Amino acid sequence: MLSRQHKLLVMKIVSLFSVVRGYNIPIIVLAQYLSAIFILAPEKRALDILLDSYLFMIVFASAITIASGYIINNFYDSQKDLINRPNKSMLDRLVSQKTKLSVYFSLNFMAVLIALIVSWRAALFFSAYIFLIWFYSHKIKKYAIIGNLTAAFMAVLPFFAILLYFFYHHISFDEIENHRSHFAVISAHAMFLFLLLLIREMIKDLENLKGDLANNYQTIPILYNETISKQIITVLTFLTVLPVYVLINIYDVGYMDIYFYVCFGAMLFFLLYLWKSNSKEQYLLLHNVLKFLIVSGVFCIVLINPSVLWHGKQLISNF
Repeated sequence: MLSRQHKLLVMKIVSLFSVVRGYNIPIIVLAQYLSAIFILAPEKRALDILLDSYLFMIVFASAITIASGYIINNFYDSQKDLINRPNKSMLDRLVSQKTKLSVYFSLNFMAVLIALIVSWRAALFFSAYIFLIWFYSHKIKKYAIIGNLTAAFMAVLPFFAILLYFFYHHISFDEIENHRSHFAVISAHAMFLFLLLLIREMIKDLENLKGDLANNYQTIPILYNETISKQIITVLTFLTVLPVYVLINIYDVGYMDIYFYVCFGAMLFFLLYLWKSNSKEQYLLLHNVLKFLIVSGVFCIVLINPSVLWHGKQLISNF
């Protein structure tokens, strides 16, 4: 049996895991590696990419930067979360604000230090990323439109860290022309992801209406009304057709076009349910649908070239 002190320690660890949303970090790490293997460097062996120590440091720095971002976001949103997420908020409060800030600064210092080992450019990128996350949590997120755009942009930035790494370390200036299609494909993927994330942020505004109103957040549903917010979400949903068209009809994304077709069908049902929704529970369901589409999209990246998995399996069996 654990003593009372040990139980409290375990609960604090669970609380900190909840604050940094530790369940999201592995998904982000997986997405970065799959993007590198299947989109950015399809001509390279997957094992070479997995064993790239500098790439590992970039991915690790991204992971701990995102974790620190969740901490500072939780720090500033503590009052709002008491209304919007009372159960999670009570769990998160088992760790003191002082401890959260200590972990926040430690993670940021570690991220910049790791990035500096890769290059000064990487350190500069992560320093700017850390500042943007703080500024968003402290100021920007309270304002309509710019808060939504910034949140979606920050979620996509880790993938551009991988893009910049490959640009400076694996591609010479003379080879840029040959990799233009790779840049176009990842840009189209990033645009599709950005739109899904932006839609999710706007659904969260509808979901968290009471807490935002009580804490003077100037979101679209508060400044205007829920109907205007739903109209903007509808327009953004139809805009996702543009990057999907580019990926399916102009560039070769292998079997991943199956995911995009399914996703498009799901988004049509999403819109139908959106216009019938008027409660926190219904908006939460829509939020979870978007999370499912985003996470499933990560795993579906392997559909671009599934043969990589079979070659990897044969390589492992030969050891």
